[in-house]
Amino acid sequence: MISLRLHKEFRNANAPFALNAEFSFLEDCGSAVLFGPSGSGKTLTMQCIAGLMRPDDGFIRIGTQTVFDSAGHVAVPAQKRRIGYMFQDYALFPHMTVLQNVAFPHGGLFSRMVSRREKECAMSVLRRFGIDHLASHYPSEISGGQKQRAALARCCNADPQLLLLDEPFSALDPLMRERLRHEMQELLSSMGVPALIITHDPEDADFFAQGLVFYHSGSTHQVGSYASVRRDFPSAAACLRHLQESWAPSFHG
Repeated sequence: MISLRLHKEFRNANAPFALNAEFSFLEDCGSAVLFGPSGSGKTLTMQCIAGLMRPDDGFIRIGTQTVFDSAGHVAVPAQKRRIGYMFQDYALFPHMTVLQNVAFPHGGLFSRMVSRREKECAMSVLRRFGIDHLASHYPSEISGGQKQRAALARCCNADPQLLLLDEPFSALDPLMRERLRHEMQELLSSMGVPALIITHDPEDADFFAQGLVFYHSGSTHQVGSYASVRRDFPSAAACLRHLQESWAPSFHG
């Protein structure tokens, strides 16, 4: 699925930060979770994978494709990486309808005109997500759960080889979050597209983490098999707390 080792320094005089991330997941790992405190480098890693930020050193491989390699001077542009990136706040364009938002990967930011072919493709994805009846609505006119589906539909309309989901449930209330976890799991399974998911919620990690990476102050620690470790603990929170405490010495050097 994905293999990476990357280093990125941010030379802010007030709070310098260095990201040193390394992990690898095989093709049979459907969903992997990036877990850790805010500001530890999870979103920065996703931005590097998506091509929105360039690492100082390292490599990123998705499937058989190397999209970044500092040693080999490889840096595939973001639009050619076939990655669906769902931002934490969904980032739907408010001046575009749901249809125009979903068609965006094949149009562009300043193109509100949707061709017949683009409309057919977008409507097909909207039907898959059960929101085709919202095609003419604007983001301000739909609910949080519907925005989530629209944002995910836009990701999938780009024919992605990998999905990056940054806290996809953080804007939802607990009951909606529980329901949409199941819906997203079904959608990911039906699409057969691997996903990296950022979350701060132990229940999200428990639900999706076939693979798991802990972040702390820019450093990473990959869990070999989350499912096998989880069986020894009464709750996801207890399991994740134990793992994080176990690796505290390695995080702090």
